[in-house]
Amino acid sequence: MIITYYGNQFFKIAQGDTAIAINPPSKDGKNGKDAARFGSVLAISTTNHPDFIGFDRVTYGETIPFCVTGPGEYEHAGVTVQGKGTSTTIDGKEYNTAVYSLIFEDTKLGFLGPIDKPLLASQMEVLNNCDILFVPINTLGAAAANKISVAIEPKIIIPMDYTADSLKTFLKEAGEEKVEPLDKLTIRRKEIEAKEGEVIVLLAN
Repeated sequence: MIITYYGNQFFKIAQGDTAIAINPPSKDGKNGKDAARFGSVLAISTTNHPDFIGFDRVTYGETIPFCVTGPGEYEHAGVTVQGKGTSTTIDGKEYNTAVYSLIFEDTKLGFLGPIDKPLLASQMEVLNNCDILFVPINTLGAAAANKISVAIEPKIIIPMDYTADSLKTFLKEAGEEKVEPLDKLTIRRKEIEAKEGEVIVLLAN
């Protein structure tokens, strides 16, 4: 599995010829005009906001993604998705959003989106037993992001939507101040199994 980070909350998760996009920005979103383009079979948007709903960015040629835009249960191209709704405030406006889990290549990934408040038990349930957790730093705050990460107990924690200062604070909270950032994460299932709450920082491509 290869995980590539494109800034804010935009990720590509790929295995072989199968690519999944999460929270691609539209042209009006943060860094949207310069965002990467690639074809994906599945695209997930946590929030109906320009920063997270640029599905045209991940449509290429005949590769048109199945798009997930709200809570519920979905299955496409061998990937199982479950989403539970919540809300968040962006630039002073409240938006409906969702937290998601994906099961892809026998690996469970949890994606929190731009949440700014603690999760309810029903939302935590979606994320139980996830192997890799994507957690927002700026919207949650470093301490809360670490607290949620500890509660979910993933094998790998990937921070997103961070500044240099907020990331530094988060790593200090997590006791992972010596983490060396990676351009992308290439990892096998057996390597994931050997991890226990390890923070992996990805640089924006």
